[in-house]
Amino acid sequence: MAAPNLNFTRTEYDDRIAKTRTAMQAQGIEVMLTSDPSNMAWLTGYDGWSFYTHQGVLLALDGDPVWWGRGIDALGAKRTVWMKDSDIVGYEDHYVQSSERHPMDPLAKEIEARGWAKKTIGVEMDNYWYTAAAHATLEKHLPNATLKDATGLVNWQRLIKSPQEIEYIRRAARIVEAMHAKIVEMVEPGLQKNMLVAEILATGTRGADGHWGDYCAFAPMVPGGMDATAPHLTWDDSTYNNGESAFFEIGGCHKRYHCPQSRTVFLGTPPQKYLDAEKAVLESTAIGLEAAKPGNTCGEMAAAFFDALGERGFVKDNRTGYSIGLSYPPDWGERTISLRRGDNTEFQPGMTIHFMPALWLDDGAIEITETILITDDGHECLCNTPRKLVVKD
Repeated sequence: MAAPNLNFTRTEYDDRIAKTRTAMQAQGIEVMLTSDPSNMAWLTGYDGWSFYTHQGVLLALDGDPVWWGRGIDALGAKRTVWMKDSDIVGYEDHYVQSSERHPMDPLAKEIEARGWAKKTIGVEMDNYWYTAAAHATLEKHLPNATLKDATGLVNWQRLIKSPQEIEYIRRAARIVEAMHAKIVEMVEPGLQKNMLVAEILATGTRGADGHWGDYCAFAPMVPGGMDATAPHLTWDDSTYNNGESAFFEIGGCHKRYHCPQSRTVFLGTPPQKYLDAEKAVLESTAIGLEAAKPGNTCGEMAAAFFDALGERGFVKDNRTGYSIGLSYPPDWGERTISLRRGDNTEFQPGMTIHFMPALWLDDGAIEITETILITDDGHECLCNTPRKLVVKD
């Protein structure tokens, strides 16, 4: 079989594994089982829509990682991971969604065969892909192992991006710019939301600047009118209407690396409260961005934004951002830092963050967001989409 076409050099993968092992040793973990598909891809290169079945990567303190998953998906692993075939292990298909047996049965046997059955094994107990049944099955079959919660251990190693990762996010930024340009071109009263989404997805897939578009980990959020008072509604066949706002929270994606961005359109003449909200959000965003620099914390940036917004008469009672990068559905966030009061994580060059200063009003919303890169002396907004409320009369 032809060698896989890796998105990164072997040296970069080796560096990632070394970082992860350092974190494992700090937590007393001898073998790490990561079932988060983003972590699997980051460590091995694996890329497949197989995360609806049980799968994972085993990483011990020495040797190469082991990809483990459904047998038919082992073929995809051979096309995408850098390890040798002996470190690609598939289980039989009668384990898939069975009420009589569980995929963790053969995984426990693999762990035992590799001499790890008495080790301290880190598992991600609070993620979307590791279930209560999976944990109970491992406990049953590995009575001499110590299963230790290691949720987020690998995720935190991904926080500072390499130059190649940043390049992929920059390409995603060009894609999301093209998607927003298509929205502004098309949206008008009477347009069905599903018809707009069809063009958004087509634009995102075509890509930009010669770089193709991957599928996004987050569905387009395109609500208008009263639906825009809620942050996470997608679309139906209803139309956009004159006299209403509509926000568009979308993401460009290239080689699984994301650049999210939101913009808001008002169809018709916006009421004064929308102009006031726009002014407050833009001014508070600028103040928040001033704090986005190495040495400051996520909490300090959040406080700068929240305080400025409060001084202008508006309250936001949810976090205002999070780290982004490599991801799979259902979320483009990395599930590490949050821009909210009390998060004492210090900014470091190479972090990429979706700054989300969104306001949901009683009859619509103002979402004007930016993906930023922390640099040596401050930050960079990665998109060039005009930062404003778009008005279409």
